[in-house]
Amino acid sequence: MIPQLGQWCREMQALAQNGLAYSKDPYDIERFHRLQGIVAEMLSAVSDDSLESTSQLIGLEEGYLTPKVDVRAGVFRDDRLLMIREASDGLWSLPGGWADINESPSEAVVREVLEETGFTVSCQKLVALFDRDRQGHPPMHYHVYKLYFLCQIESGTATTSSESTAVDFFALDALPSLSTARVTEKQLRMLARHQADVDLPTEFD
Repeated sequence: MIPQLGQWCREMQALAQNGLAYSKDPYDIERFHRLQGIVAEMLSAVSDDSLESTSQLIGLEEGYLTPKVDVRAGVFRDDRLLMIREASDGLWSLPGGWADINESPSEAVVREVLEETGFTVSCQKLVALFDRDRQGHPPMHYHVYKLYFLCQIESGTATTSSESTAVDFFALDALPSLSTARVTEKQLRMLARHQADVDLPTEFD
């Protein structure tokens, strides 16, 4: 998808969804539903997704539209970084995923690490808070904020899950093929810098 087109679609979807959240006039509601339909048509026209699937994606959320939150953990052992092989694409990423309702960001990342790797960790530091669009990831429909934490293993053994087909530690000079939709090499090296010097300031934007 053309990045600018994706941003336009996202903004139109936000206008439509926010309008539906606050509008009372039936004619305005009808217009905002039609705007959502146009967004779905545009997305299906420039992607491999069907109109039905893009319509379902757009209709999943209600209320005022805000960025989604993705949390990722940097967990080091002997200067090697804990990574998982994603079941969805067979590529490697940091453990993590969407934050859930009623969780703090640190609670979310601790849960994700345990679910995907079998390790219980504690959070040591918020390393970065980034807008996904500004980090060189492939475009996606959602607008996402990505939070990166340094974490420390407290207990557990490497265990796969429904989301991970392998769990392993890697040196930065011997990284596997990365799931760049989730993480980039630049971000892994950023985590290593903060691991080496925990007094570095949190990075953002």
